[in-house]
Amino acid sequence: MEPISIHEILIATNGKLISGNTDEVITSVCIDSRNVKKGSLFVPIKGEKVDGHDFIKSAFDNGAVVSFFEKGHDIKNNFGSMIEVESTKNALMDLAKYYRHKFDIPVIGVSGSVGKTTTKEMIAVALGETIKVLKTEGNYNGQIGLPLTIFNINKEHQAAVLEMGVSEFGEMDRLAEIADIDIGVITNIGLSHIENFKSIENTCLEKLKMIKKETGVFYLNGDSPILKKNSNNLRQKVIYFGLNGNYNYKCEDVYSDKMNTYFTLSTEFFKETISIPCLGIHNVYNALVAIAVALNLGVHMEDIKTGLSKFNGIAMRQQISDLNGIILIDDSYNASPDSVKSSVGVLKNICSSGRNIAVLADMLELGEKSEKIHFDTGRYIAIEGIDLLIAVGEKAEFFSKGANSVNKNTEIFNCKTNLEAFEFLKNNLYSGMHTDEIVKMIKDKFR
Repeated sequence: MEPISIHEILIATNGKLISGNTDEVITSVCIDSRNVKKGSLFVPIKGEKVDGHDFIKSAFDNGAVVSFFEKGHDIKNNFGSMIEVESTKNALMDLAKYYRHKFDIPVIGVSGSVGKTTTKEMIAVALGETIKVLKTEGNYNGQIGLPLTIFNINKEHQAAVLEMGVSEFGEMDRLAEIADIDIGVITNIGLSHIENFKSIENTCLEKLKMIKKETGVFYLNGDSPILKKNSNNLRQKVIYFGLNGNYNYKCEDVYSDKMNTYFTLSTEFFKETISIPCLGIHNVYNALVAIAVALNLGVHMEDIKTGLSKFNGIAMRQQISDLNGIILIDDSYNASPDSVKSSVGVLKNICSSGRNIAVLADMLELGEKSEKIHFDTGRYIAIEGIDLLIAVGEKAEFFSKGANSVNKNTEIFNCKTNLEAFEFLKNNLYSGMHTDEIVKMIKDKFR
């Protein structure tokens, strides 16, 4: 983070300095008093169980220069420089918005129902051989995480790739105000967070609020009918990518081996053979848009290909391990119907001649449609020819019902806990797709 003064913080947040010196500067922003270091601004956030205001003294003990506190909150002692604000969370976002505009660099926003983290990583590596890039780390993609990511921008960065995660109405508007996106990427629209958005139409419209400025550019998955439909009224330029249309960036001739995927990139002006060190058609889409963004930011194709070759995948997102002949696909992070289906495709591709086992737990935030979505996902699994389905949890039994409705040959085992699933797997395991606790138990036993 580049230093900013308390005077600037007051301007950005409309805060009131209760104690301290406006000439003092901060060099980092922190919401956890345990991670505060010398020169930090501490932002106490009120959570459901913990109120950050209780840790203001601890933050100053650890080196904080200044702390926010909410109006009306009883601050019994002035431990150092204190700024009163209406809402500490809003002040955090307002300051991030101010800080972002200190840098004249392209900011790329990435959103979508599934695949946004992988796409963000692919864009970062596609740019990284030529451009110094800041990217979102971990799941810092919401109303608190996004500001904290922006504060990591410094004068050395030439671009920023920010993941934009939304789960409720109005959230993208706020994130877009903070990040002031120049290039917006939407990977797809699916059933994630359908409990709050009620329909994929609403999900799509929320995500398309990502760019505020008319000079911005959207990169949209052309194979998503709902994205194509709702992009017609956008004020911004739209560039499409995909497999099944006459798009600006299209891929052809897709094939794969055990660990790599190959395809031909086709544009109006040239064709290029591309290789990526991961599997699944969803990763072809991710790589396709990463290439498109990098090319349009002036990165040479050979540097893009070199960058993509270094892509390592994301923890718990279709990571593949070979455990003494057992091929394990770990896709246990916040599964959705679309991610389950793509993982089944990868599993079938890798283990076409072996026994295929899917271990699936409850999918969350699906609202009143949850049982039907679990049922339909189970049908898909059975149609694809999975040999053994292990369903873990209350809603997961509808995976089993769906699978049984179309394929009586699919062996099904229902259980309530991960430990119960693992005990069953010890005697039935050949290959599979598992939740994170089961993954660890399997690795510990079979590595």
